Amino acid sequence: MTVNGWFQIALFSAVIILLTRPLGGYMTRVFAGERTFLSPLLRPLERALYRLGGVDQCVDQGWVSYAVAMLLFNLAGFLVLYALQRFQALLPFNPAGQSAVEEGLAFNTAMSFTTNTNWQSYVPETTMSYLVQMAGLTVHNFVSAATGVALAVALIRGFARRSASGIGNFWVDLTRCTLYVLLPISIVAALFLVWQGVPQNLSAYTETTTLEGAKQVIAQGPVASQEVIKMLGTNGGGFFNANSAHPFENPNAITNFVEMVLIFAIGAALTNVFGRMVGDQRQGWAVLAVMGVLFLGGVATAYWAESAGNPEVAALGVDTIPSALQAGGNMEGKETRFGIANSALFATVTTDASCGAINAMHDSLTPLGGLVPLFNMQLGEIIVGGVGAGLYGMLLFAIISVFVAGLMVGRTPEYLGKKIEAKEVKMAMLAILILPLSILGFSAIATVVEAGLAGTANAGPHGFSEILYAYTSGTANNGSAFAGLSANTLFYNTTIGLAMFIGRFLMIVPMVAIAGSLAAKKIVPASAGTFPTDGPLFVGLVIGVILIVGGLTYFPALALGPLVEHFAMNAGTLF
Repeated sequence: MTVNGWFQIALFSAVIILLTRPLGGYMTRVFAGERTFLSPLLRPLERALYRLGGVDQCVDQGWVSYAVAMLLFNLAGFLVLYALQRFQALLPFNPAGQSAVEEGLAFNTAMSFTTNTNWQSYVPETTMSYLVQMAGLTVHNFVSAATGVALAVALIRGFARRSASGIGNFWVDLTRCTLYVLLPISIVAALFLVWQGVPQNLSAYTETTTLEGAKQVIAQGPVASQEVIKMLGTNGGGFFNANSAHPFENPNAITNFVEMVLIFAIGAALTNVFGRMVGDQRQGWAVLAVMGVLFLGGVATAYWAESAGNPEVAALGVDTIPSALQAGGNMEGKETRFGIANSALFATVTTDASCGAINAMHDSLTPLGGLVPLFNMQLGEIIVGGVGAGLYGMLLFAIISVFVAGLMVGRTPEYLGKKIEAKEVKMAMLAILILPLSILGFSAIATVVEAGLAGTANAGPHGFSEILYAYTSGTANNGSAFAGLSANTLFYNTTIGLAMFIGRFLMIVPMVAIAGSLAAKKIVPASAGTFPTDGPLFVGLVIGVILIVGGLTYFPALALGPLVEHFAMNAGTLF
């Protein structure tokens, strides 16, 4: 570890904190329907879209109507994306002549981008046409992200409103998030990436001759527009197979830093939206503090593990000490443009959020370095999390935490003036327990059936980690992978597709039910016995509940994978 590495981590953290309040204030005004500096330009377009869709922006939906509208919208999006892939060969903007995507892969990809996962079991630049990349994948990057934000805002309204029958209007929330938040930032950031050298064109692939005389095809296309929203919307699906390790997606250290900031920006800002809408910004800062402590613990562990390197490599006489001439540590699978600190930071950021973009090969991380992104996702990616998904996942843990606090003092639990009763606790536990059911259930099946074992490139604990990572990534709607697993098979395309559906929608429905239940309740005035939820005690309690639940749930599986691999490596028996 180096001073420069820690400085870059500290700088990133400071930028996120500085962005949280102004972006949160802007988003609060957007979802409240208040005037913003973009209103003169976008308000007429917003009204036109409502007229076109037959939407009355003044109609408030109950939680059932809100959930049904969200589900139907996503079903339509899934079917359209599936059709685009199946008819790809007949559609325009296909200069490389890509053929139709086969059924299993088309199902997996459509489910992946609909659920904001962006798991890719294919090589994008050789599989998808420009039209599918733009009209299919990029569009879903916008609307799946907007769906997540809309759901988070709906849950916040549940806490903020009193004796209300509605939690907002899904179509209005979706439209405003897309028009006022995602599109403006994406346009500005895309122009920045083009300036830095990221392609944005519809040209055919370029064929060149290398110095050795071999032929090489250089893929290009509308990259910058997809790159920005994959980060901002915490989607993660790359235009190229190498994702953000590819120089056309991530040319230099400046773009790498900006892309990491984009991943965290909206998720962090939503904590401030939460504080503002419930009338106490300290509540939002407390939630962000929980996220921040868990983030710093993860990035410190990953950075330390990767800087320490592999002792078996050092035993061969290889110098692994950082110096002016080398990075030291474990540089396998990492870009020399970014080094160990930015690789460890990127891996932590992308799995704290449900992004899944990578600038280094996660399969080449040390066992403990790989444990960090794996455990981040298993917690439900609540550490800042995906756009919307992180906040509502964290608020579910907050509900469980105040319930635990109430049990300890023999008092009915309250959170933000709302009594937390049996219905809310049951729905919160249902949403939280759905994730390990999918992760551990599918992993167990894949490790015993021939179709699952056939995809592993490594035997032993690392092979198990590859399978566990795949279903963790799918269920957590992340999309990154331990790439040693060959997942483009009927078995994995189907089961990971189902895991993505479970992790997204079977968690969302109980959460929306909680929002509806809370909105209908009156706010109880604080009293001397009210547990404060804006201070260090509450922050510590939530962190403890998260780690205890995560540890009890996943420790046995982690012990069979990265932990036993770590002990084997240090015992000199890995090779």
